[in-house]
Amino acid sequence: MANKNILLVEPGYRNKYPPLGLMKIAQYHGPQGKKDHVRFVKGEDPSAYQTAWDRIYITTLFSFEWERTARSIDYALDLTGGQAHRVFVGGIAASLMHDKYISEPRWRGVRFIKGLLGQAPATSLQLDPFEEELYADDVHGKPIEDLVPDYSILDHISYEYPVSDAYFTYASRGCVRKCAFCGVPTLEGMQRDTNSLTEVVEGVSKLYGEKRDLILMDNNVVASANFKDIIAEIIDLGFERGAKLKRGRYELQRRVDFNQGVDARILCKDPMYLQQLARIALKPLRIAFDHLGVKKPYAQAIRYSADAGITELSNYMLYNFKDSPQDLFERMRLNVELNEELGIRIFSFPMRYQPVDRQDRGHIGSKWNSYYLRSMQVILQATHGIVSGAPEFFRKAFGDTYEEFEGILLRPHHYIFNRYWYEQFDGRAEFDSFLSVMASLSYGEKSELIEYLCSREKGDYERDLNALAVGKLRDAARFFVPMTKADEARIWQAQKQRRNEDLGAYLVPEDERVEDAALTDQDVQPGTRVDREVKNITEIYA
Repeated sequence: MANKNILLVEPGYRNKYPPLGLMKIAQYHGPQGKKDHVRFVKGEDPSAYQTAWDRIYITTLFSFEWERTARSIDYALDLTGGQAHRVFVGGIAASLMHDKYISEPRWRGVRFIKGLLGQAPATSLQLDPFEEELYADDVHGKPIEDLVPDYSILDHISYEYPVSDAYFTYASRGCVRKCAFCGVPTLEGMQRDTNSLTEVVEGVSKLYGEKRDLILMDNNVVASANFKDIIAEIIDLGFERGAKLKRGRYELQRRVDFNQGVDARILCKDPMYLQQLARIALKPLRIAFDHLGVKKPYAQAIRYSADAGITELSNYMLYNFKDSPQDLFERMRLNVELNEELGIRIFSFPMRYQPVDRQDRGHIGSKWNSYYLRSMQVILQATHGIVSGAPEFFRKAFGDTYEEFEGILLRPHHYIFNRYWYEQFDGRAEFDSFLSVMASLSYGEKSELIEYLCSREKGDYERDLNALAVGKLRDAARFFVPMTKADEARIWQAQKQRRNEDLGAYLVPEDERVEDAALTDQDVQPGTRVDREVKNITEIYA
């Protein structure tokens, strides 16, 4: 039954890593597998209508990308003339929101796959032998999850993933933790080791050439009972500390990245963990710092890292869960103190919590408010999602005390994003007037102002000023009226060069940043190039 037409679809969101699940499905159907005709598209490519598809697979990622994913599912159904049994949807969101997907009436008959394709292909894909479905008899074949990813499909699209010259694999799946904010227990279950790293790396090298980096997508690798063996295998594969890959006349620095981070509560128990990690070409070391309750183990893990000679660090900081803005500030501020104390370089990546089954980004934690959350997003937009532990950078972006940080969160968003204009250039007089008015407000008046800001949609500020009492409160609210797009563009150009010069020293390479679609909310469609800068900067205030 070879020569079938198989379409792989990744919805049109921006993302950092190629779709590993689709790459393995491509291997199953492609030249090394069933010998079908496989095509990969990103977004809704109209040229796919020229082919009659025997099966369409769609991957999913973030739960809040419901609309983009829905568009891809509708697209697939249209391509197949409404033959829902030819459409398969899997991945993270389809697993975490399984009931919501299968309950959608217009998608009745679509196969929504929950979890990993870890059983025989026909079993994992829920194929029905009585309906004589394609490959329904493959009940003893190697699980798709265990196949070598097919890198060739990445050449089918114009979209460029920030990380692509790498082996993508796992040394372990699942996690020993059951954090309430995390979807891993649902997706992967308890921690367990996977098949050999060597098998994957050598398989990819043989079929698609040697890759520079090794991206391990484990959720908690240091919890593995075979942790030392994993490190030894990584070294045997050519990723020891300082390792380089020779390509022609050039030598490329290799990099190992446990991209989901490692567990400070385990790292702090014994210097051995960091001593082992220091043996490989790790850059950066990512450690989760999800709340102040793990401050002590986190700080100890950082000190062990410095002792082991690991000086390039990054950490994930969850916010908008059960934390408060002050909790987040104190965690960010701790990195400044550790940087100064140890002479290391820590970058933080605050990650806004969203329930794993929510269809939008509208969740507001009990100790946050919608205006502060938008302010935090604007700050991160301006810094490319990065919080540098360098004192000068941190004080400029977030203030030196919590009171200063809260004052920044309560600024008009165009003041935050265009801070050079308002703090150093022609907008300084207006900014001084704003600070003067805000200083005159009482605590109760500031609370009323926040409530007003949280209740206003974009564009309604000026119209609704009359809803406020006369006097200082209304005077303060006038500063929050959004700028026109023309004024925004003019100011952006005027400050752009200075901003880029000052920010440049604190940036990290794009392939070392985190995957956070909320910061780069652009639609990716076939035939278009995704700009690295936000095209319309006023969109970030929405």
